[in-house]
This record gives sequence, C-alpha cells and structure tokens, in this order.
Amino acid sequence: MNFFAFIFFVAVVIGTLVITYHSAKRTMNTNDFYVAGNRLTGLQNGLAISGDYMSAASFLGITGTIAIYGFDGFFYSIGFLASYVIVLYIIAEPLHNLGRFTMADAIAVRFQEKNLRGWMAINNILITIFYMIAQLVGAGGIIHLLLGVEYSSAILVVGSLMTIYVAFGGMLATSWVQIIKAILLVCSTFMISLMVLARFNWNLFDLYVYVSQATPLKEKFVQPGNFFSGPLDTLSFNLALVLGTAGLPHIVSRFYTVKEAQTVRSSVIHATWLIGAFYVMTIFLGFGAAAFVDRTLLLGEDNMAAPLLAKALGGEFWMAFISAVAFATILAVVSGLVLAATSAFSHDIYSSILKKGKATEAQQMLVAKCSAVVIGVLSIVLALGAQRLNVAFLVSLAFAVAASANLPLLLLTLYWRRFNSTGAIIGLLTGLITSILFVILSPNVMDPSSGWIRREALFPLNNPGIVSIPLGFLGGILGTLLTSKKNDPDHYDKMMVQSQLARVELRE
Repeated sequence: MNFFAFIFFVAVVIGTLVITYHSAKRTMNTNDFYVAGNRLTGLQNGLAISGDYMSAASFLGITGTIAIYGFDGFFYSIGFLASYVIVLYIIAEPLHNLGRFTMADAIAVRFQEKNLRGWMAINNILITIFYMIAQLVGAGGIIHLLLGVEYSSAILVVGSLMTIYVAFGGMLATSWVQIIKAILLVCSTFMISLMVLARFNWNLFDLYVYVSQATPLKEKFVQPGNFFSGPLDTLSFNLALVLGTAGLPHIVSRFYTVKEAQTVRSSVIHATWLIGAFYVMTIFLGFGAAAFVDRTLLLGEDNMAAPLLAKALGGEFWMAFISAVAFATILAVVSGLVLAATSAFSHDIYSSILKKGKATEAQQMLVAKCSAVVIGVLSIVLALGAQRLNVAFLVSLAFAVAASANLPLLLLTLYWRRFNSTGAIIGLLTGLITSILFVILSPNVMDPSSGWIRREALFPLNNPGIVSIPLGFLGGILGTLLTSKKNDPDHYDKMMVQSQLARVELRE
C-alpha cells in the first residue's frame, strides 16, 4: 500500500463528506435538491460544469490512449472541447429559459404528452449509467493500483460515496465537490505538463521528436490512423463527441442552477476556457507517458497512464497526489451523473407521470433519495463486469446515444414549427435503439478473440455516430411528416417566446 496515497484518499473522502454534511443542512426542498436553489454564480457554475465534464475518461482514458496510439488519442480532446460551441450558441440559454429541473421540462413546454416525457427519462437514465460505468471502472483501477484494495471493493466504496453525496447533499453538495475537483485537476495537470516540458528544456519540438522516435510506432506516433480504423471511423467518432455534449442530461441540468440566462452564458464561457486549457494539456500528459513510462505497463494499465507518469516524474508522493485528484475527479462526476438519473426518475417519471404533478415535496424527496440508491447499485453491478474496457471508449458510447437520441429531439423541438409529439417519440426511439444496436454489433463488443461476443463484428465502425445521428433526425422528420397528428401552433409560439426571453411563467 502507498502510504501517501492512503492519506490523500482519506483526505478526499473526509473533505467531500464534510461538504455533503453542510450542504444537507441547506437542502430543504426539491428546488434545493435538484438545482441548488438556483443560487450559483456564473463563475461557480462554470467551474462546476468543468468539474462535471472533465471526467475519468479525460484524465485517465485520454492520457492512456495518446500514450499508446499517439495523435489519434488527441481526437478525444478536440471533440470534447469543440462540443461546447454548440452548447454555448444553440442549447444553453433556450433550455435554461424553458426548463426547471430536467431536459424533459423544457420539451414539455411544447409537448405535454406523458409518453414522451417517460421515454426521455428512460433514455437519460441509460445515458448516465453508460457514463457512470466508465467513471467507476477508472476508480476501481486507481484504488486497486495504489491501495491494494480489490477491484470489486473499490467499486463498492466509490458507489457508496456517490450515493451518499446525492441522497443527502443533492445538487449543492455535488456542485461544490465538482468546483473543488475542477481546480485541483487543472492545477495538477498544469504542474505535470511543466514537469514534462522541463525534461526537454522547455522545447516542444524536442518532445515531439523524442516521442516520434522512442515508441514502437516511430514517426507514425504523431500521425493519425493508429487507433481508428479509417477516416470514416474517425469522422463517426468525432460527430458523436462534438454533438453529444448538448444532449448529456447531467450537463443540461447545470443550466438550471443559476437564475438568469446571462449567467448561463457566463457559466458556459468560463467552463469553455477552463476545459480548453485542460484538454490542451492532455497532449503533454500523453506524450510524457509515452516518453517516461514503460510501454508494457501502459499496455496492461492504459487507464493508469497519468498516475504512472506522475510516479516516473516525481516518485511515490506525486503519484499518490495525482491519483487522489483522479479519485476526486471520479467522485465529482459520478455524483453529477447519479443526480441526473435520479432527477429523471423522481421528477419526470414519478412526480410528472405517476403522480400527475401532484406529489408533495416530502414524497418527491423520498423517491429521489431511494432512486439514487437504486441507480447507484445498478451502476456498481454493471461496472464490475467492465474492468478491462478503456474508460474513454465507454464515455464515447454515452456521447453517441446522447447525440443520436437527445440532440435531434432538442433541435427539432426548438427550431421546427411543424414538428409534433409523434415525430418526437419516433425520433428519440430511433436514435436510442440504433445507437445501442450498432454499438452491440461493433468491434468494441463483437470480436473473435477479446470481445464480449466472440464473433466477427457485423458493424464495421467502433462508434455508430455517423449512422445513428442522421437516423435520429430522420426518424423525427419522417415521424412528423407521415402522421396526421397536427402541431399546436400556440404551444410552439409560447415555447419560442419563453426560450428567447428570461425564464417566466407562461400560462394558457
């Protein structure tokens, strides 16, 4: 056991539990629980968005992918960052003005059908579970590497902590864990980047030349084509990443934690700058790991590339600190994911559908806490079977589902007058089903030697985005054009006015 790691890990656990304790005393109703009472400032929410977004896939998975495959791994960083252009200019303010707690609230301003809200809730729960599995896999690897704890035990520890944060502290506790984690992650990544550059006398060209010769890939290391099978696979992957962020339920829920639309814009701008700085630095982490970490270790533990790099540069103490930051990263992200899934069930399914909007505050809070436990347990069980999967790959699958199912629904609802509820349901289900189906049939799942299904893949691409995203839009368009259901123009006009102005209560 790494003694320093034990101290740092205990400090992270105690610190986050203290935050949860104080937040629990300020969480008195559903508005506090779901959206922190809309009390966050633009800077605070921007930091929280960054903390929610810069996940284990970013810190662990991307670093390992760059270290092994070179330039192709950096496509993750490019896609994650570029996605915020769509969020800032198209999605953030309209959804803030329309919604209250969840993405389905915004859609319900135009379409009141309970079936649509139910399918949206189910889809969002699936997305968050996909995403959560990736974080738990990373947590299990880190704790096992440093503390010698069994993988299954590590997953149980992290799963228990994330459930406690959400069940007792709600969005306020989750937000402050994410804020502190974002600051720690960016600062520690900056320090590692400086340490890598210092080994090459602060000369980027020398680092570039060294890694292009030191790895088995030689000059191909700094060229595309080592990880993705071809241009079509690369394009499909980047489409999912760039378009998927706008459909992630845990990111959308952060638009509701502030009061004004202007503050939402400020939040996204702050988050974009911070996220941009972080993702630029991932190339130094990946190149550094390729230069200073034994390749046999990387091939066996690609998710541990960042901690192994820290050990190579600064010894056991620095490795322990970076691992603790990664641990805090995972706790922050999984808390946001559990809260998003909890909100989808307790607010969208229980309160809005089953109780028809008549559930009391006490009933909603009880169901929210219980659903947090159920969702946490389900994620733990699934994560136990995904130990050997690269966490960046798992997150890219969540992005594919979000881009194929949620994004078409959001854009067509906001910007197409003729769109109707039948088209909304068909488009959502088409994107959801096709993205999951093509993932199952892809080389990530079907492989004769190492896949979950030991057969040749029936779908050639690793990411289905280039097929499933257009199908999601096509399903919504055809579902609208081929049905006789008429759209209510009054609902569309009401939605357009409310989405472009400040959040107001418009009643028929």
